Amino acid sequence: MQEKIINLLKQEQKALSIYDIQNKLNLNSIIEVKDMSDALRNLEKNSIIYHTNKDRYMLLEDSHLKKGTMKVNKKGFGFVIVEGLDDDIYISEDNMNGAIHDDEVLVEITSKKDIERVEGRVLKIIERKNKQYIGEYYEKNGKGHINLDDKKIKLNIEIPKEKSLNAVDGHKVVVRLLKRLNNNTKYEGEVIEIIGHKNDPGVDILSIIYKYNIPIDFPDEVKEQVKKLPMEVTAEEIKGRKDLRNEMIFTIDGDDTKDIDDAISIKKYENGHYELGVHIADVSYYVKEGEPLDKEALERGTSVYLVDRVIPMLPHELSNGICSLNPNVDRLTISCVMEFDENGNQLDYDIFESVIRSRIQMTYNNVNKILEENITPVGYENYVDDLKTMEELAQILRKKKIARGYIDFEVDEAKIYVDENCVPTKIGLRNRGLGENLIEDFMIAANECVATHIFYMNLPFIYRVHEIPKEEKIRSFLGFVSNLGYQITGNVKDTNPKTVQNIIKALHDKKEFKILSTLLLRSMQKAEYRPENIGHYGLGSKCYTHFTSPIRRYPDTTVHRLLRTYLFSKNLNRDTLKHWEEKLVYIALQSSSRERASVECEREVEDMKMAEYMEKHIGEEFEGMISSVTNFGMFVELDNLIEGLVPLRDMKGFYHYDEERMTLTEEKTNLKYSLGERVIVKVVRASKEEKTIDFEVVRKV
Repeated sequence: MQEKIINLLKQEQKALSIYDIQNKLNLNSIIEVKDMSDALRNLEKNSIIYHTNKDRYMLLEDSHLKKGTMKVNKKGFGFVIVEGLDDDIYISEDNMNGAIHDDEVLVEITSKKDIERVEGRVLKIIERKNKQYIGEYYEKNGKGHINLDDKKIKLNIEIPKEKSLNAVDGHKVVVRLLKRLNNNTKYEGEVIEIIGHKNDPGVDILSIIYKYNIPIDFPDEVKEQVKKLPMEVTAEEIKGRKDLRNEMIFTIDGDDTKDIDDAISIKKYENGHYELGVHIADVSYYVKEGEPLDKEALERGTSVYLVDRVIPMLPHELSNGICSLNPNVDRLTISCVMEFDENGNQLDYDIFESVIRSRIQMTYNNVNKILEENITPVGYENYVDDLKTMEELAQILRKKKIARGYIDFEVDEAKIYVDENCVPTKIGLRNRGLGENLIEDFMIAANECVATHIFYMNLPFIYRVHEIPKEEKIRSFLGFVSNLGYQITGNVKDTNPKTVQNIIKALHDKKEFKILSTLLLRSMQKAEYRPENIGHYGLGSKCYTHFTSPIRRYPDTTVHRLLRTYLFSKNLNRDTLKHWEEKLVYIALQSSSRERASVECEREVEDMKMAEYMEKHIGEEFEGMISSVTNFGMFVELDNLIEGLVPLRDMKGFYHYDEERMTLTEEKTNLKYSLGERVIVKVVRASKEEKTIDFEVVRKV
């Protein structure tokens, strides 16, 4: 019945009364009319149709209403993100109608056509997506209350004593909403888990982990399955695999890496060609589809790397043990061996099951000493020639990547050092040398090789895709750069990634380059997983996947499983293909969702630790660059990437804000602050709880 009503409304393209619908569908019996009424209620409840004030029904997509996700600012206002709508809908605090952060809402657009900003008001909360929240428990007037960690969520939650799990003041807790009390924001709740006291070491990070629903412990059925897995490779398991244990194969990772996915090998022929081997841990051999390990890995989607810990996708027995390509032990792998000519053209390749024995666990620091400083650390003497040959090939591959449109935004990353109690002691920049670039180039080559092979077989697959940026976003960015006084030429209608590449080149020598590069990156679409190939814009790649990190990313495990199905087992029957066509849709959505949660969790932990670090430096002065200018102040980024706000309310005088040029100008003195200017700032406030840092400007540099 619901489908009949939807088709009718699509056909009529206008609002119909209940009697119109009954007559046009030729419904006569009492049962049919009741079915129609039930169907209308369900369609309205799910916001597929809209019930007008004149008692008529129309498809929501044909109405003046929009369905979207509410994103709330700490200041109380918010924006509704509507799929397919270029501009987010601004919602003032007065028009929130009880909606909170991440709610799915029905919103009415109220702004006039000649107003640049799209504004609206929330008519209905369709679904409260979050059912549980993280906060600090406290008692007041004999009742429990929660001070929520996320200041964007405006809820008043009361906890009856019998539903508090005996929490005490200062406990960080997980709370579930039970029932609404007297309005959209006052609820009764219950404590379902006590995380720990807010002053206990590590509880601060745990609270953020819980916020993003990242599971820490593995279920009992997973632990039981792990106990039954072999922790050494047996002779029986090696049968049928290509034996590469005598090859010069090794790994290169960070100093503290314990989950080693990838190993590499190199040969150079007399004709100048290179044979590159990329050997990846064969996780799917141990993690079988549908078993508890696999279901849990899919649920997690990815490992999460925080400042003092890793929350693994797979239990440590696999991620650090039998799956990790540790040195001097046999490990099962899937190898992608490629031949390149001296210009980086791929001439041949082979993808096969293998067994390897890594010779040495190298670190980026030591490899960079060899490649950048010509210093050979102890134990690396036998590998210098191979590393230099690898660097030759990496440079060739990188040059070819750049020629096709690979975009390097050159965005720095912060590295936070903490002590045994997870208190930050130092914040610097994460080093990225030739060794890091080399591994990136080789992994991209292997990922493209595998993706292209399956793509041309025309089989169900999961791709890593990155859409072409929206023209208006690039146009807006170029307009902003123009207001800064820089004229960047380029055809924004040209969808080739070289367009963005050329913009970066033109900005490279500008004093604001780091800031502008970051702004340009933010105007790009987000990379994600999909079961269809649309290419990867940022890499300039026509066909790309993730194959090289199956220990820490579920899509890579899936790719291995598909390789085993299609190439090694040659199982191409109709039922198998149908199974994967259906399942890959969910895997792609789930993996993309968990990746976003992981990134947001990592970012929030970093913001908190940076604020905690600066709490010890209040009153001290630092040099930085103005990274953003707003109508409420300006942000200054220090050289170690710590960013703080200079609030307008604290700046002496009256400042005019120029949105187009991103400047603040004092009315009487004409003192001007602009994006990209270097300034000396003093730390005046910092709050670990609020994850905020406030500066005041001492002087310009």
